[in-house]
Amino acid sequence: MIRDAKWITHPQNKLYEPVHFNRKINITKEVRRATLNITSLGCYYAEINGHRVGDFILAPGFTSRRRVQYQSYDITNMLSYENDLDVIVSDGWYKGKINFNVDNGKEELKKALIAEVVIVYKDGTVEKILTDEGWLCKKDKLRMAELYDGEIYDSLFEDSYVSAAPIDYDKKKIVKQEGVFVKEQETLDPVSIFKAPNGDTIVDFGQNLTGYFEFNVLAKAGDRVEFTVCEELDKNGNFYNENYRDAKARFEYICHKGENRYKPILAFWGFRYMRVDSFPVEIKKENLRAIVLHSDIKRTGYLESSSKELNQLFSNIIWGQKGNFLDVPTDCPQRDERQGWTGDATVFCKAACYNYDVNKFFEKWLHDMRLDQGKTGYIPNIIPQTVCWDWSTAESSGAVWGDSATIIPYQMYLTYGNREILKKHYSCMKKYIAYIGSVTKEKYLWTGCDQFGDWLGLDAPSGSYRGSSNEDFIASVFYRHSVGIVCKVGKLLGKDTKKYEVLHERITEKLKATFKEYKTQTECVLALYFDVAENKASVAKQLNQMIVENGNRLKTGFVGTPYLLHALSQNGYCETAYKLLLQDKFPSWLYSVKQGATTIWEHWDGKNEKGEFWSEAMNSFNHYAYGSVADWVYEVACGIKPCEDKPAFEKIVIEPHPTDLLDYLSATLCTKFGKIVSKWYHENGKIRYEITVPKNATVIINGASHKVKRGTHRF
Repeated sequence: MIRDAKWITHPQNKLYEPVHFNRKINITKEVRRATLNITSLGCYYAEINGHRVGDFILAPGFTSRRRVQYQSYDITNMLSYENDLDVIVSDGWYKGKINFNVDNGKEELKKALIAEVVIVYKDGTVEKILTDEGWLCKKDKLRMAELYDGEIYDSLFEDSYVSAAPIDYDKKKIVKQEGVFVKEQETLDPVSIFKAPNGDTIVDFGQNLTGYFEFNVLAKAGDRVEFTVCEELDKNGNFYNENYRDAKARFEYICHKGENRYKPILAFWGFRYMRVDSFPVEIKKENLRAIVLHSDIKRTGYLESSSKELNQLFSNIIWGQKGNFLDVPTDCPQRDERQGWTGDATVFCKAACYNYDVNKFFEKWLHDMRLDQGKTGYIPNIIPQTVCWDWSTAESSGAVWGDSATIIPYQMYLTYGNREILKKHYSCMKKYIAYIGSVTKEKYLWTGCDQFGDWLGLDAPSGSYRGSSNEDFIASVFYRHSVGIVCKVGKLLGKDTKKYEVLHERITEKLKATFKEYKTQTECVLALYFDVAENKASVAKQLNQMIVENGNRLKTGFVGTPYLLHALSQNGYCETAYKLLLQDKFPSWLYSVKQGATTIWEHWDGKNEKGEFWSEAMNSFNHYAYGSVADWVYEVACGIKPCEDKPAFEKIVIEPHPTDLLDYLSATLCTKFGKIVSKWYHENGKIRYEITVPKNATVIINGASHKVKRGTHRF
């Protein structure tokens, strides 16, 4: 097994500098089967005889520091009589800037390789080749590989092999691959190459994406290829990437004589535009292409409408999910962050489950959550827990961020019927609830703790990122919600939940007695959606009035926005919800579309109508949180919603809510039982419905229920 091998590294292990390992393998008999089991501290790229092993980009993936996944590859058909196994290892997610508070000189933090080749011969004998001091290593032509900064490759560089050095690292941390592989998914050709007003040569791929690029050029030895990437151009049309902060986002390549063709192997970028800092010839479209990376998740949901702008929003949501579902659900793919922020995942997970099959993707991430959960029960704000900010290492949870421990696994149950994840995660949920009870200043509420609040709410006080909504109210609402989920999960698992049912009742009573007035849109939204308002009709009227008086525009942030349209439509204001969805003036979803966005922005006002940017400090143009609006389109506008009593769409109920503001709207969802399609459109003064179901279902039109069988039905 792989644990019989040794962890090996270069004797002079330097930060940001990849290590090239080599092992010659000679075959003297006929091979029946050959397997490479491999992992690394850092990211690795493996070749046999110059051909890549596998298609997992940035293997072995991003996990808790309490474990490292190993991968198994069938290499039977890659072997000849004389073979070179070459493996390049970079810092990856393991160390470097993504963990810049770590002492990178520590022995246990050196990038390293462990591997075994298992060869089963046709005569029945077995040979194992394990990493040890007999392997060779050297500095690679890939001179620098850093996730934030990029790659530097020198095709003219040569170094001499030395014997690899063993290091002592806990091999019990090595586990089998659990997550979804990150793979190359599609390619994009440049849509234009142009001169910016300041003279820079800019390549536009037409789409903000996550991935890398491939170039080809006929060059002289020593010629240089240099690129720097960005998401947006400034108001004058010049290159702009100050929002990348400390991430250099560069690529450098030193050519050899003749044809040079290369694509990065141990880095990725978030970008739409590329500045050509150096190229041996005048660059043409045929010299370059972009390669899109994301976890190999299957698309399951599709939305389409009569509105060109709304369709672009749907596209932006999909591209935002693709760009940020890269082994873990990152906040953004471009700047010096790219972390698994729990709050972003919490608010988007329902929409994510409609768009793609993310069951296995989240199973792996939730496993890391269980490993990184604090002894007191707190959930780190970032999973896997890195040490790049005080926020990520603080032994505390923020409401919504911490509630990822309950909300996301329960969503996996609703969408996929995944009871196993509930079994594995139930203890984590209970520990989290106990943590809240241990830190709150008022029993049966969650008060007196540092919170993120309604992050980036537009009603935030000057100089603050946090909206004006009462943070104790937000925290207490989600405390109640998480306790409610624990009750549901406990009953599903046959557990005694009386303790949590009583706690839920006490929280409900205290919430209603303590918070009787709601002063912001988000406070109204949460009171309605989570059913803690004494007079829902009055609060719904108040929320609707707030929106109308604001010109049919929202003021909500990360916490209020995902539930805003639901709170309206559930309480008789579906038309107001549609007006918000279709609003194109700032602030709104379609405002960014009008500004040319091809992904979801972090800020409603990431760029204003003058082309000026919100800030340099925190202004991502590929953040998926506000893309959570997609779940309302699936669930309410088109009416496709899972049922708690029979999850995973075993029970199908379709209840569309059309509007005169669109000519048509359609949602398609692929479930394990088959395809569901819900479409409505206007025709001859009436609204027509076309509903396709894979099994017996209930269709509700204007409050009237219709029992239908498998097939397509029109109303």
